[in-house]
Amino acid sequence: MRSVFTDLALERHQMAGEKEREGIELTTERSGAIERTVVKIVTEQAEKTMQRPRGYYVTLSFEQQSQLDLDVRKELADELAKSLRQMLPSEGDVLVVGLGNRRVTADALGPRVVDATLVTRHLRAHLPQSLSERVRPVSAVAPGVLGITGMETAEVVRGIVHHVHPEAVIAVDALAARESGRICSTLQIADTGIAPGSGVGNHRLGLTQSTLGVPVIAIGVPMVVYAATIARDALSYLVQDVQEEGQDQEQVVDALIQRVVTEQLGDLVVTPREVDTLIEHMADIVATGINQALHPQLDPAEISLLMS
Repeated sequence: MRSVFTDLALERHQMAGEKEREGIELTTERSGAIERTVVKIVTEQAEKTMQRPRGYYVTLSFEQQSQLDLDVRKELADELAKSLRQMLPSEGDVLVVGLGNRRVTADALGPRVVDATLVTRHLRAHLPQSLSERVRPVSAVAPGVLGITGMETAEVVRGIVHHVHPEAVIAVDALAARESGRICSTLQIADTGIAPGSGVGNHRLGLTQSTLGVPVIAIGVPMVVYAATIARDALSYLVQDVQEEGQDQEQVVDALIQRVVTEQLGDLVVTPREVDTLIEHMADIVATGINQALHPQLDPAEISLLMS
């Protein structure tokens, strides 16, 4: 498979040829406005093809809009909560980690989700028994990025895990996609952990079960695409009309991208101008889904009261 920058398992599967899809299982179903696709990577060869570890990757797709309908936002939160409950241990402490840089809007999804997550680890001893029995111990942290803290995110989180002893970690991060139509119109939930910055080629030590010692569930929303991928899609249509017989279209497009975009501008990434509003909406949806998954016996009003 051609090397591309994308964090989405579904996009990698779509780009693979028929032979390359061996060892990969895919199922798709639709409920209301949400399309739910599960990519299961089964074999070692499929790991190499997909450049992703074996496991489940759930993708929730919906129509891209600058203002999401309230019913769609509720559907998304409900579907996210459903997928999370299937991956989480049934009981025990959970640590929510918001990855990213709070100072960069397109990378601030994780910290904003943490801000809206109901944390209860410190509250349970002080709540009435009728309420404490329905609340799961949850802690949350937004550890910042290496350039600000001087510490690898995985190092910080590993220290917290060692102290808190959660049964699982939920890591939230902004992702990179290949298709611009995926920005803020896709949610990915994976039981394989996460490698911060991998989608934009900035590889950091991963947050996985092998590095942290507990299961890590990753939640991500595409917030950026590479300028090269946008140009590549546009040039593909051009080359279809003008390529000479016998020329390889892929090679022609890649050469043009290299000359026009990469050599002049470097690895430029692009995000929508409405990113402030989009990140606010997506952070609210993700946090709502996490809260519902971790505290299924609480209704929204109770969650809101506990957070006030």
